[in-house]
Amino acid sequence: MQTFTIKTEHTLRIDELLRKELPKLLKKEISNSKVRRLIIAGCVSINRKKVEMPSEKAFANDKIEVFIDEEKLFFEKQPNDISFDVSKNDVLFEDENIIVVNKPSHFPTESGMVKSRDNLHDAVVRFLFARQKIEKPNAKNPPYVGIMHRLDRDTSGVILFTKTRFANALCHKMFENHTAKKTYIAISVVSESKCKNFEENTKFFVDFPMGRISGKSQAAKWGKVEEKYGGQNSHTDFKILKKANYKNGSKIFMIECKLLTGRTHQIRVHLASVGLSILGDTLYGGKQFERIMLHAKSLTFPNPTTNETLTVSSQLPNSFSKLFQTRF
Repeated sequence: MQTFTIKTEHTLRIDELLRKELPKLLKKEISNSKVRRLIIAGCVSINRKKVEMPSEKAFANDKIEVFIDEEKLFFEKQPNDISFDVSKNDVLFEDENIIVVNKPSHFPTESGMVKSRDNLHDAVVRFLFARQKIEKPNAKNPPYVGIMHRLDRDTSGVILFTKTRFANALCHKMFENHTAKKTYIAISVVSESKCKNFEENTKFFVDFPMGRISGKSQAAKWGKVEEKYGGQNSHTDFKILKKANYKNGSKIFMIECKLLTGRTHQIRVHLASVGLSILGDTLYGGKQFERIMLHAKSLTFPNPTTNETLTVSSQLPNSFSKLFQTRF
């Protein structure tokens, strides 16, 4: 484990500062995704206060400390991802500045530490480039595609990318300020004794400060952490859409989840905290299943070009509805 100390000269986002300085200290290149992971994992502090948001500002003369285990940072196990290429049927909305697509489960949003690992960002670039070459057969440079937000590898559904750098600042602002509203659907299976307070149409919310609770050498896990120890506010509104019988006397729930903040694993942590762990989410107490049953159902946001409010939605995967069609 190494500790690097950086003294800032100008005001910069912490991720931008680390992208600039870490390659000099490590004497090797470090990808944007690795920088982001270091921050989210709680390995970066500003003036001895841990930060977990890549957008956090570092001001002139701040002292930045970065804790790095290079062996773990530069190694990533290859998961069993699916093969996927974007088709026109996967495009939910598109104009000259943005493209919104339907992400499948078992497929990462962006490249990781293994450069050969396919991901949705690269798949969108391939899709746009192939279409561009129909119009301009001699085109040599792939089109620009910017990442504005992310979905976990197992999470499916609506995700937005920018097609122009002009749209980046506008889209970043709407996610930063939460004027982009995200709605998810989750499936939970729990024993009947743990869910007596939850019936169809029940509404509730979870609100508490969150932070990383696992050790640096363990699987990244988040939970309730007091603000004085680095926890950040998190709030999700929930509604029980459906409830039915499941196997061995347990109950199955379909739950609408509306994010008011965007912390790592927020929905997963919040549902687990009230005894409704998501099916397939074994990290947070969910029952084993083929995937984590969490789907980004819709995204409502101001179009960066026209400022018109748009709602882009994705159909639920068949695996969600099938669970409620089966009678046990």
